Amino acid sequence: MVCRMSPDRSHEVPPPFAPGGSFGLDVKTYEMLLSDALSRGGNYADLFFEYHVAGSLLYEEGITRSASRGVSMGLGVRVCRGDATGYAHTEDLSTEAMRRAAVTAAKIAESGPTHVQVPLKNIAIPKRYELDRPSIIEPGLEKRQLLERASKAAVAADTRIQKVEVHFAEEMRDVLIVNSDGVLASDRRPLFRFGVRVVAESDGRRESGHSGGGGRATLGYFSGRSPEWHAQEAVRQALVMLDSRVAPAGQFEVVLAPGDSGILLHEAVGHGLEADFNRKQTSNYSGCMGQLVASPMCTVVDDASLIQGRGSINVDDEGTVPGKTVLIENGVLVGYLHDHISARHFSANPSGNGRREGFSSHPMPRMTNTLLLSGTEEPEDIIRSVKKGVYAKAFGGGQVDISNGDFVFSLTESYLIEDGRLTAPLKGVNLIGNGPETLRGVTMLGNDVKVSDGIWTCGKDGQSVPVGVGCPTVKLSRITVGGTRID
Repeated sequence: MVCRMSPDRSHEVPPPFAPGGSFGLDVKTYEMLLSDALSRGGNYADLFFEYHVAGSLLYEEGITRSASRGVSMGLGVRVCRGDATGYAHTEDLSTEAMRRAAVTAAKIAESGPTHVQVPLKNIAIPKRYELDRPSIIEPGLEKRQLLERASKAAVAADTRIQKVEVHFAEEMRDVLIVNSDGVLASDRRPLFRFGVRVVAESDGRRESGHSGGGGRATLGYFSGRSPEWHAQEAVRQALVMLDSRVAPAGQFEVVLAPGDSGILLHEAVGHGLEADFNRKQTSNYSGCMGQLVASPMCTVVDDASLIQGRGSINVDDEGTVPGKTVLIENGVLVGYLHDHISARHFSANPSGNGRREGFSSHPMPRMTNTLLLSGTEEPEDIIRSVKKGVYAKAFGGGQVDISNGDFVFSLTESYLIEDGRLTAPLKGVNLIGNGPETLRGVTMLGNDVKVSDGIWTCGKDGQSVPVGVGCPTVKLSRITVGGTRID
């Protein structure tokens, strides 16, 4: 018997919902569904088809603790009339079920029966994450070996390491967007995230450390940052924290490390620049277009075009191709993040930020990769300029009040700055402040902008989407540090 092997080309076939795809849908079907959606007088409609494959592995104490694989698919139909929106979705992709969903969404409009014929045109989209071999088609054994390598490296690094967890999560989303502006666009979105968490113990004290990364990349990612590298970084952080001391409380100068510190910008400023909050007048930035809202040295952008970035997209979930949207330029508010609805309200063009968690969710303005751009200062000079303050290296969770920009963030790794030098690692640090005031208080900006390594997920109104954040080294003139007050 002769056994012939051939490479897996399943990721090269047309998206399942596209013409020629495995579901057998065609342009006539899309036009029929749009006509149903607009049959009661809606002035805009879109169809969002999705086929989603996801998997995960958890490796702990030398064994694969859990493994999962799942598939979901369906269609979401949205109809808009003025400020009103109707939405319906179905997992049944029979013609009858899809038409029922379209007619259900159409009921938001009640101006009477109409017949609408929408000519469709397939739009060209960029290729920001076209991969030869996305992780989802790689053998599970190969991914398990990555986890095992990280676990062994962490255990071997130091005798104080008591526990190691390594996690790998991946997905592939095939989407097709059709709208009543005549747009037809399909996209294949790979994504994975790798993470290591360790617990170290010494003299009765336990501390944790973590490291992770990923993006819309192949497993070739690990040729740059290997599983062992992530393990060693997690161990380093945990051991540093074993020597940490209680953080001081009060107002201090704070220096943000480049990269992941951009999550503070994302939460405390970025959400306030999403146009739906400004359309509803619930953002601290409402009515501030053209005004100075930050230090003149600050320029903030949302950039969906970063190659293989976690937050990058070729086309948004309404069929608009996004690029780089400038939000704050030299301290002045110059733009919002728009979806179709907010763009119509503000008489602006959609910025390509209409995103949704999946076919059962409606789109809304969301960030992609949000960055504070570089300044001119050397990072070492920024630290040397601080007499006493806090260096924020790694962030944990946080929350923000969109209406006024007030935020609280916890730090997972931070240091005391004394006389221009990093000294003691700190424990239990919270940063408390106001987003717009924080940006106004930027006094030095490094020349070392860095994008986070593919770990962040943003939640809004119950929906989660992958995002990227980034910033250079940033000096803030004064911010409240929550710790322990020592008189």
